[in-house]
Amino acid sequence: MAISDFVSEPSSTVITDITEVKQSAQQHDFELKVKIVVEPVPASHFGCIEEGFEPFGAVVKFVDAEKDDGVSLPSELFDISKISDDQFEILKQALFNYYVVVIPNQRNISPHSQYLVTKRFDPTILDEEKHKHEERDDHSYGHAKEFRHEKSVLRKDGHAVPTQPQVQILGQGTFMDLYDEMPTLSLTHPTFSTFHKSMLSDEQLANNKTKYYRWHIDSALYDLAPPVVTTLLAIHVPDNASKRQKIITDVAADQASPTTYVESSQASTCFFSGTNAYAALTAEEKTFAKNTIVVYAPHPYIFISKCKATDDGFTIVSEGNELEIGDGKEESPNSVPKWEDSKLKRLPLVWTNPVTGRNHLQAHGCCVLRLETYDGPVTKENIESGKLKLVNSLSLEESRSKLHSLFGRSIAPGRILHHDWQKGDLVIFYNRGVSHSVTGQFKAGESRMMHQCNLASKVDPQITNLDQ
Repeated sequence: MAISDFVSEPSSTVITDITEVKQSAQQHDFELKVKIVVEPVPASHFGCIEEGFEPFGAVVKFVDAEKDDGVSLPSELFDISKISDDQFEILKQALFNYYVVVIPNQRNISPHSQYLVTKRFDPTILDEEKHKHEERDDHSYGHAKEFRHEKSVLRKDGHAVPTQPQVQILGQGTFMDLYDEMPTLSLTHPTFSTFHKSMLSDEQLANNKTKYYRWHIDSALYDLAPPVVTTLLAIHVPDNASKRQKIITDVAADQASPTTYVESSQASTCFFSGTNAYAALTAEEKTFAKNTIVVYAPHPYIFISKCKATDDGFTIVSEGNELEIGDGKEESPNSVPKWEDSKLKRLPLVWTNPVTGRNHLQAHGCCVLRLETYDGPVTKENIESGKLKLVNSLSLEESRSKLHSLFGRSIAPGRILHHDWQKGDLVIFYNRGVSHSVTGQFKAGESRMMHQCNLASKVDPQITNLDQ
């Protein structure tokens, strides 16, 4: 079996039976008495027994209180975008404490309802109706227009829902007649084969081995602030979703001793916790992290468009293939588009959870330009006071290596939450508290469709807890 046996373009799978993917209309029964059940992911899912590691993730069910049958109400009868403030507070607390929550039976939640749910988690996003006449888009998708730039590594990752452009359509295959504005919809599932430096051998592929595509936070990382949450809805998944795969992080090591991997269902979405990443640091590393700012490249997904990733998908192999940055005033075929220094994202390496007060180690290893370390914690107050002094600035290659050394231990198999998709799953994850990655690949005849939504926040994440 070779990598060519897997689908890298959508045209080989054409879906003409729209009943398989067409969503039904939603209703909302306000008379239903609803009980909310929060079921944390058990520690047995992880297998990590190291001191300081904490399981994360939960299933949240909105159950008919009278039946109390443990089954989450379907989206056709219960619209979670219309839950009460008290109910939302329970959902919010679950998210900020468990970081990844799964709400089953949401296949028919409308794109507009998914947008409203996503928006509700971020109070900094202005009310759509009050500001609909403003020129500034205060409820935009988490990426700017460069998301579809011809040079961007993200350009094939999806299409906007015509009626709700903040919601993106992701997946694999060609779908017909779903939208009047888009009679033919072609989707390509991103795989390591298009982005990684090293490929898997035929033997590894035959043994259902795969790799993490790219560990990341959802964010433009230029001009726009990172979204607080991302919502991801499984509308259509392959019938053979129970097919298993083995995710490895080192091609050569796996060939020598093929025993270390994460086993999950085909094309699962994987997460690691920023709190666990922070807890795994030494005292010296925590001080470094609290004193460090990550400076991201201008138009970062264009900057790395000719680059290849490490085996674990966390960062870039430094080979000098990045596009030129220059001074931002001119653009050439070998450079990123024009850019402004004021729009560069300079984010702390440690982000504090505003609900729990806990620290998360957060960085996008593929998009970093440099790490700047100061003589004190990089809190908003310290930065604005102008009292901090820069003590060290790492080069691009050094920054990638340093981040890899800090985060690499968090990608160990026992620390990963893998979500094995079922039709109707709505996954909501705290984008400022976890990193995530697509995995796997599809063969001819397999298809999938997802709806994804995240919204650029109005404020950047901050470090506020200096005692942890």
